[in-house]
Amino acid sequence: MGKAILIVGDSGSGKSTAVENLNPKTTYIINAKGKSLPWRGSKKQYSVENKNYFSTDQPNMILTILDKISAERTEIKTVVVDDWQYVSAAELMAKSGEKGYDKFSSIGKAIYSLADKPKSLREDLTVVFLTHSEDLTDADGNRKIKAKTVGKLIDNHITLEGMFTIVLYTNVEKTKDGMKYQFVTNTDGTNTAKSPKGMFPYKIDNDLSLVLNGIEKYENSEVETTV
Repeated sequence: MGKAILIVGDSGSGKSTAVENLNPKTTYIINAKGKSLPWRGSKKQYSVENKNYFSTDQPNMILTILDKISAERTEIKTVVVDDWQYVSAAELMAKSGEKGYDKFSSIGKAIYSLADKPKSLREDLTVVFLTHSEDLTDADGNRKIKAKTVGKLIDNHITLEGMFTIVLYTNVEKTKDGMKYQFVTNTDGTNTAKSPKGMFPYKIDNDLSLVLNGIEKYENSEVETTV
């Protein structure tokens, strides 16, 4: 069973940049929008020619790529699905002419299938989903931030964050030295961030190599016991 990580945040808050320090030889990027990666030299590191990059917003194609990487590309240890929310958005646009609620069931099925897919992949493969956030207000007027979906009908059937053990939120702060980009690893009551107890401090640098190293260190650490 592979691992899955969900990273949630606004556009420009550092989700894609967090990929920069991963090793291109062991990383594969599936880019839903085909946009350029936001660091110098990225086009030389990740490309179709290098066999570590592909652009598609079709869920069945993404599932096929994940299966193929799991079975045949054993050198790949991390797959990043960038701009994941556009997969469901593309499904919605494709079905915009359809009436009724069946189209939302189809979209929900596609989202669920992708989020659930890492469970069927090889154990040493990690799939990282990068997606946008949305701000909501609950019945009491309290702010709540969650992973963006295409509507309440989807949310009524799927709690997206509930399918992940690790959900990280981007956090951007202005400091005297410039902008600081981090991940929030556990909820403060306004978001759905979470990670296993003791795995990370509350805030960490937005660097996926640090995230993956932290997970490995946590999983390999000895469990303290008392007699």
